[in-house]
Parts: sequence; structure tokens; C-alpha cells
Amino acid sequence: MDSERLEKFTRLLIRHALELIRYILVVVPNHTETSDILQEFSVSLWHKFGNYDSDRDFVPWALGFVRIEIQRFLRRSAHHTPLTERAAPLLLEEQRNVATDLDRRKFHLQKCMNQLSDRQKQMVDGYYRMEYSVSELSQRTAQTVESIYKSLQRIRGSLHDCIESRMRTAK
Repeated sequence: MDSERLEKFTRLLIRHALELIRYILVVVPNHTETSDILQEFSVSLWHKFGNYDSDRDFVPWALGFVRIEIQRFLRRSAHHTPLTERAAPLLLEEQRNVATDLDRRKFHLQKCMNQLSDRQKQMVDGYYRMEYSVSELSQRTAQTVESIYKSLQRIRGSLHDCIESRMRTAK
């Protein structure tokens, strides 16, 4: 049972490590210190992982622990300034706002993707998820490279407009 829990924890931590590291770097731009905070955070998180509700998103739950470790680091750190102490909560709040905005955009992207034609969905899926090059897409769809570039550009523009429109009306 514990090995299953460890595997689940490890997978979640690895999948979201870059997001968590970026969050730490907002306040502590030194990579060595960020690594130290990440290690301390990971240990704390593992101890509390038994309380994690898998129905909840992992990142928001984990970010609570990251914030605690950042605050501990700043209190222990001999070289931080009072400005850092005052700025850290503001930077963290701004990061939270950005993360919330990104979550909203991802939600709207899914809705907008549903409005694309099957051909457009296949092209987006091939280029972004399967990571086919434009040349590979050209060969797979029997379209010219220029046609693929133009189609992707139109699709991106359409998705951008759709997301922006949904964001405005959702406020």
C-alpha cells in the first residue's frame, strides 16, 4: 500500500515539478536556494500526502506547502531584506492570480476546441500533442507545408479570439 502511495506521490510531484519550481523562483530567484526549498517542500508534502484528497487538483494543494516553505526560508535566510519580506506575499499573490487566469484559459480552450471541425482538431492534436513537425503533418494530410502553416495560424487565431471572448463574458 505504501509503495502505491509513494508511486502516486512521485508521479504527481514529477508531473508538476516545473510549475512548483516556477512558483518558488518568483520569490527566490537563486536556483540553488530554490532547489533547497523544493527539497524541504517535498519532504513536508510527503508527510502530509496521506491527507491529500485525490478529487482535488494537486497543484493548488501543493502550493500551500510551497508558500510555507518559502516563508520558512525567508525567515532563516541571513541575506534577505525587509523589502523581500514585504514583497514575497505580494509576489505570491500575483502568482496565484496568474495561475487562476491560466486555469480559466485552459477551461475555455477546451470549450473552444470543441467548436473546431474534426480536421482542425486533428491538425491541432498532431502538431501540439503528437508533436509532428509541419512537414510530417503535410505528408500525413497531403497538404502543402504552406497550407499547414496557414491553417495552424488561422486555428490559433480562432482559438485566441474564442478564449478572449469567453473570458470577457465570464467576468
